Formats: sequence, C-alpha cells, structure tokens
Amino acid sequence: MTGSWHPWRNRLILFALLGLLQGCSSLGYYSQSIGGHLQLMGQRQPISQLLQDPQTPLPLKQKLQKIGAMRTFATEVLGLPDNDSYRSYTALERDAVVWSVVAAPAYSIQPKQWCFLFVGCVSYRGYFSREQAERYADELQTQGLDVAVQPVPAYSTLGWFDDPLPSTVIQWPEARIAGLIFHELAHQQLYVRNDSAFNEAFASLVEQEGVERWLGGRDGPTFMQWQESHGRERQLVDLLLTTRDALEVLYRRPLDRALMAQRKAALFQQLRERYTRLKQQWGGYGGFDGWFGRDLNNAHLASIATYEARVPAFRRLLEKAGGDLPTFYAASRALGQLPETVREERMQKLLREAGQ
Repeated sequence: MTGSWHPWRNRLILFALLGLLQGCSSLGYYSQSIGGHLQLMGQRQPISQLLQDPQTPLPLKQKLQKIGAMRTFATEVLGLPDNDSYRSYTALERDAVVWSVVAAPAYSIQPKQWCFLFVGCVSYRGYFSREQAERYADELQTQGLDVAVQPVPAYSTLGWFDDPLPSTVIQWPEARIAGLIFHELAHQQLYVRNDSAFNEAFASLVEQEGVERWLGGRDGPTFMQWQESHGRERQLVDLLLTTRDALEVLYRRPLDRALMAQRKAALFQQLRERYTRLKQQWGGYGGFDGWFGRDLNNAHLASIATYEARVPAFRRLLEKAGGDLPTFYAASRALGQLPETVREERMQKLLREAGQ
C-alpha cells in the first residue's frame, strides 16, 4: 500500500459475514459484504497448486513458496491455528480488497460504533466497492461527522472461512507479509467480544513477536531492515498517539465552537510539522507521506489507540510467561474471560508494570 500507509488500519474483520446484522443496518450493506466476500473466495487458488503449475510466473512462485513457509512457521513455531487460512491466493485487479469507513464527531476522538449480532461492535464499516464507501462517507459527513475512507489490502473473518492471501499484499516486504499472517491468525487464536482494544493489542503483540522470531538469527539485511522499519513505525505511532491525546484534552475544555475549531486545526498542523522533523531524523524517508497527503481529521486518529495503546501490556504478559507463547496464550485467554471491569483493572496494572 505504498503512499497510503496507516499502521492501525492495515486490515479489518469483516463482521457482516459472521452473522445477521442488527435491524438498524441496511440490507444493502449486508448484501455487498456477502457478495464481495463470496466473489473473493470463488477466485482463490490453493498455493500448493500454484506452486505445481508451470504457468505460474517464477517471481510469484518464489513469493508463494516463502508465504507457505511463513504459514507453516505460524503453526509449528508460534502455535497459531492449523487450518486452511492463508494457504490459498486470490489475484485481484485492484489495489485494495475492501475500503473501510471510519467516523467520529467533529469534537470528539471517540469513533462511531457499528454493532453486529454474535461478534459485537466495531469502529468501521467495510465496503468491497470504493464508490459505495465514499457514498456512505458523504452521508456521514452531512451529519457533521469527521470521516475517513481508507483502503484495506486484507481482512479477516476470524476463522469462520479459510481466508485467502490477496494479491494486494504480494509485493509487500517479507516481514510485513509475515506480520499480516501472524496478526490475522492471532485473531483466530483469541477474540473477546466487544473489546477491540484487547483484541488488536493481543494480535499486534503476536505479530511483532512472530516477525522477530521469523527473522531472528538470520544473517543479512532483512532483519536489520525490519528493525529499522519497525522503529520508524513506533516513532510515528507515538507521535499520532500524542496528538490524539492532545485532541482528547482539548475537546473536554469548555470552549466555544469557533475557538475549538481553531485549536483543533492548530493541533493537526503541529502534527504535520512534527512529522516533517521525524522525516529529517530518518534521512528524508517518506514512506508515510501518502497518509499525511490529505485533509486529516478525528476519524484518521480515532482508532489508533485501539490498535496500539495496550500492546505494552501484552508484552509484559509475555515476559511473565518467560517468552513461552502457549503459556502467554493461556494467560491472555484467562484475562479475556474476566468481567470487563476486572479485565480493565488487570490491563492497567500490566501497563504500569510495563512503565506506561
């Protein structure tokens, strides 16, 4: 996704496929979700067959061989589910599988929620058509909401279907493809209803740990490149979280709307200026320019805490498990089974232990 990177929105869970929508959701949205997914599933081809097919181009075959090794590593080394997810490949003639719509009030950083039976509430809606996503975004904007439409190159159905790897990610660097596979399989390993922050932080930790173990111990530039890339992403995420927190403080202040709008704009301008300084520290690296090359608003930052803020808590839990992933999975599952208020207390304790 060159030029449109966003660390907390690389993928989504297509909840409309996992059960009937609640009555307030439109039949049209349900229909496009089912239709788009079934079309994607109908186009998939087993990776094992593509590797045997003499018509498969050699560069693709080499990529698929490595992806097959990643998938085996995920099960045999990381202890993630052993099923047919990401053992097939779907070639698409577009640069995204789905487009997500995220919305937030003009003076709140809390994202709008959409709720589904069986699996709970999430802060986005996914569309297989960019035009449909933009039409829905326009509707939300007329309600006075800040809205973002973002391309999503992959999604998960939490193991309800054998999700294929789409061609939209095939040119990604090795570490990023591995991270995607490990992240999505982590959602199949553990998913807690109505707690997106818990689910995404758990999967993000498994992703980071999995990639480090996949690349660890190798000679050559790949591991160092991943470390450098991960370091840049961490710096950018810290910057975005800082801006999000500053906006949250601003929106609690009793200011009139004109002054509130002025200070909101100033914070987003400050974000751009700080990003420019980060680029200078990175020697001019501009891999995130596409994300900043648009009119930013609350919706662009609303979900970042969901994906990133609690990762240190799970890092601490892994440390307590002595780095043993099965023990970590069991501890995470036990944590997820606690009542919400008790689980939150435990998460905050882990964050304090992690120095957050």
